[in-house]
Amino acid sequence: MLLKYVKIALRNLWKAKIFTGINVAGLAMGITAFVLILEYLSFEKSYNQFHSNLPNLYRVLLQDGPSGTLESYAPSAVAPALKQNFAEVTSVCRLAEVHKGIVTLSDKANTFKSFKEENVLTADGDFFRMFSFPIVAGSSSLSQPNTVAISATKARTYFGNTNAVGKTFTLNNQFGKTLYTVTAVFADVPANSDLQFDMVYSLSTLETPAGRNGNDWARLDAWQGSFSQTVVQLKPQTNVASFEKSAEQLIRKARPNSKGFFALQPLRYVHLGDGLSDNRPTEAKLGFIYLLGGIALLILTIAWLNYINLSTAGAMKRSKEVGVRKVVGANRGQIISQFLSESLLLNLLALFVAACLIGLLQRPFNNLIGKDLSLAVFQGNQLWAVGLGAILIGALVSGSYAAFVLSGFSIITALKSNKASVGRGSINFTTSVRQGLVVFQFAISVLLMVATVVLYRQLSFMQTQDLGMNMKQLLVIKGAEVGDDDARRAGRTAFRNELGRLPYVETYCNSGSVPGGFYNFNADGITRQNPAPGDEKKSYAITYADDRFLPTYAIKLAAGQNFTPDMCDKGMKALRILINEKAVKSLGFASAKAAVGQKVKFGEEFEIVGVLNDYHHESLQKAIQPLIIFPGYPSSNYTLRLSTDQIQAKIGNLEKLYKQLFPGNPFDYYFVEEQYDKQYKTEQQYGQIFSTAAALAILIACLGLFGLTTFMAEQRTKEIGVRKVLGASVASIVTLLSKDFLKLVIIAFVIASPLAWYAANQWLADFAYRTSVDWWIFALAGFLAILIAFATISFQSIKAALINPVKSLKTE
Repeated sequence: MLLKYVKIALRNLWKAKIFTGINVAGLAMGITAFVLILEYLSFEKSYNQFHSNLPNLYRVLLQDGPSGTLESYAPSAVAPALKQNFAEVTSVCRLAEVHKGIVTLSDKANTFKSFKEENVLTADGDFFRMFSFPIVAGSSSLSQPNTVAISATKARTYFGNTNAVGKTFTLNNQFGKTLYTVTAVFADVPANSDLQFDMVYSLSTLETPAGRNGNDWARLDAWQGSFSQTVVQLKPQTNVASFEKSAEQLIRKARPNSKGFFALQPLRYVHLGDGLSDNRPTEAKLGFIYLLGGIALLILTIAWLNYINLSTAGAMKRSKEVGVRKVVGANRGQIISQFLSESLLLNLLALFVAACLIGLLQRPFNNLIGKDLSLAVFQGNQLWAVGLGAILIGALVSGSYAAFVLSGFSIITALKSNKASVGRGSINFTTSVRQGLVVFQFAISVLLMVATVVLYRQLSFMQTQDLGMNMKQLLVIKGAEVGDDDARRAGRTAFRNELGRLPYVETYCNSGSVPGGFYNFNADGITRQNPAPGDEKKSYAITYADDRFLPTYAIKLAAGQNFTPDMCDKGMKALRILINEKAVKSLGFASAKAAVGQKVKFGEEFEIVGVLNDYHHESLQKAIQPLIIFPGYPSSNYTLRLSTDQIQAKIGNLEKLYKQLFPGNPFDYYFVEEQYDKQYKTEQQYGQIFSTAAALAILIACLGLFGLTTFMAEQRTKEIGVRKVLGASVASIVTLLSKDFLKLVIIAFVIASPLAWYAANQWLADFAYRTSVDWWIFALAGFLAILIAFATISFQSIKAALINPVKSLKTE
């Protein structure tokens, strides 16, 4: 019996090639999109889940007052205080990124090699005991100063195939020239870890003044300031809420002037959070994950709706078949089984095609999202079962609906004419359902088109907005870190002098930070001479720059003057600062002009010599911060404005000069504009994902519309022939076949527009500077939907209208 069902199903599917092809193509594209997006969701859900101590690991969060923001950075004294005062704490670990720098080592021939290392951590001794990063060789402890653990890849890079444990190298950075001993080699960090690093330095190195090299902000016993995150491991069954209250009291006692709040964030929620209402800082956005999952389901649903639409529409053609089967003794269960077997074969064929498409599209999809994914990502989690269940349930429901509709035809009505009485009512019920499904498909398509336009418009807005500076042709060369202070200082002076002589260097400057990156640090406790209550809690971005910084970046002054070379020579001892317009308001001055010449207290008193116009140091996702610039010649970054011709040749000459003056230092450079645009990588990915999803959704919907139009044209062949004999034009016939479908698309547009408007405004609310959601965006999406739908319908309508009426009338 089963074999007979399969044979008949194959025969029927082959007989209706167009409908079979449309259904298989739509389902295959829907399943492909669903599985690829599910891979991404599964990968995101797997972050940090491999740590064996995960249920007991918590990140410390601090909040400055009830209206403040929860911050993941805590004063360095918090960690030892928690360990010493609470028996519930089994281990504690501070994590920082302060040991970036240049690693130098010598080989057997005593030739030096240097490596620029940015992907590094600094951690307490229990790091590898708390976190499950496997040790390949050596000890898991980092408790001793001047020790370091390196990844297996770095071990091969530095020392080849020899045992790296016990080997030494020198790290050159802000803490001076420090010799470190490799005490461990760990397996490369997996991609689904929020902590990404190639090296882990011992935090205990910073316990002594010599280890800090004058950088007292890195003290490990400080209750003010913060440069590290703190993770605690609690005993199982600890009452976390009670612990938070006790810890908060301890911290307020140690910081009497603070009214901060203490909270613990489970490490398992650090990546995505504990729900959409979770206001704690996370590494990714759960809302976007849910949105992607919804898009995946919607695309798959649109494909299933096509199958339901085409199957129920084709019911009219198979009504006599059902009637004959019932006359010869077939019961409803057998007919349902027959149609379900067709649905099963169709879905199996679509699964096979989808598997081929996944193989073809996996690499382009990985390039789009910037991750190396495959079907293997489903191992170790239950999301694959959810996805498989969704596919099976969808296939069963869509197939069952069509089967029950088709098997419900009345024998007499089915054999008498093309009108069929259907299960729970007339054929009008099924037609209404079919129309509703078409509306749903195109409403989703319009929604995704609006989202795509808004995404790209916001991206264009951020990339074209006046930033208050000019980044064209600006090249940044990273400063030297290898060598003693005197040698680097002499090299900096010589390099600046040489830059001034080069004809293709229009201007240059030194700065501690560069637009598109972080400031040097943020600080509070900065006030005017007669501060208002609460002024000491306001935060300011801090950086250092020379007298050439403003002209190099074309940043204009609102009032006052720029730094002078004499001020830069004296550095902070000059007791002079520049501030931006935001800082003028934050400090409480009436205007930029009124602020010039005033004194600001930050330990000592600093005079404001100038106020610069606000400029966007960071992306337009963030509001401009109050900024204070101290004078100096920081060697962190050299910014050069180059003439436009023969750029690569000029960079080559600069590299020779740099290596001559800073031997042993790698020549590391980038263009400011390119680096700045990297801040919008996420929005670019969102735009590509939404545009692809919108294209898929409307393509699948149009496939269904094409099938329905084909069916309608076949059903009305005689009517079309009669109309042509009576003088109807091709245009009038096309209008006849198109108008009902176009009405459905217009209804879909009306339904989708307010939903799209609300969703767009909710998304844009996360941006400090954003574009507007104008009416023409909806008009464009509606016009495109109608145009694409009309083009799809017209193809088959025109074909039907051009058929010779003699042939049309002979078909009946």
